[in-house]
Amino acid sequence: MRPGGFLSERDPHAVEEMDRPDCDPVRLDRTYAQFGLVNAVVSGWRRTYASLLRPAFSRDRTNTLLDIGAGGGDLPRALARWARRDGFRLEVTAIDPDERAHAFATSRPALPGLSFRRALSSELVAEGAEFDAVVSNHVLHHLDPGAFDGLLDDSERLARTVAVHSDIARHPLGYALFSVGTLPLPGSYIRQDGLTSIRRSWTPDELRAATHGRAPWTVRTAVPFINLLVLDRSAAPGARDA
Repeated sequence: MRPGGFLSERDPHAVEEMDRPDCDPVRLDRTYAQFGLVNAVVSGWRRTYASLLRPAFSRDRTNTLLDIGAGGGDLPRALARWARRDGFRLEVTAIDPDERAHAFATSRPALPGLSFRRALSSELVAEGAEFDAVVSNHVLHHLDPGAFDGLLDDSERLARTVAVHSDIARHPLGYALFSVGTLPLPGSYIRQDGLTSIRRSWTPDELRAATHGRAPWTVRTAVPFINLLVLDRSAAPGARDA
């Protein structure tokens, strides 16, 4: 269903406060600290891990995963913990070019198998790096068309088995629920920037159009109001969008 009203069109020019170089550092750190709670509720990564990432891992060797645009680091920490609990050896590399995000992520307690690095995905491509899995969370809506295509190009080179880019699906009901649900989280940019993110985000059909029908990528819908842009090299040839 196509959203109506003021969300009928994507607003790619809206600016999130935490992306401004002069934003309040205290509110920014509080935002990073709250991401773990918000993502646990709205992003559905536990299910995505179980359905798309875990099947790509082997118990006979050390597996590798790259998180692009890791922000404060809550997702790579969660993925490292889930894999360890499931009996997998997993090395997670989490990259983000923003020095503020990197500083926050590396200030948290160390976790075995998890490393953070200030870098772009293109730098890892230039180094010849490869990973069993590549992921990102809420990165796609930040990208202009050139950067969007660049991320897909890099992911195809970096991912041996699977790449999953998860993002918000723009919808009026999701906007309303997020607006109300984040009221108890004052003193950060979570609510303000989350609503801006929804305005910047795609509907599933728009995201399909943005990929230009580019194989082997498919667009899937996950928990309510989540788009998954997926490259799955283990999928059967000819698999279609869900």
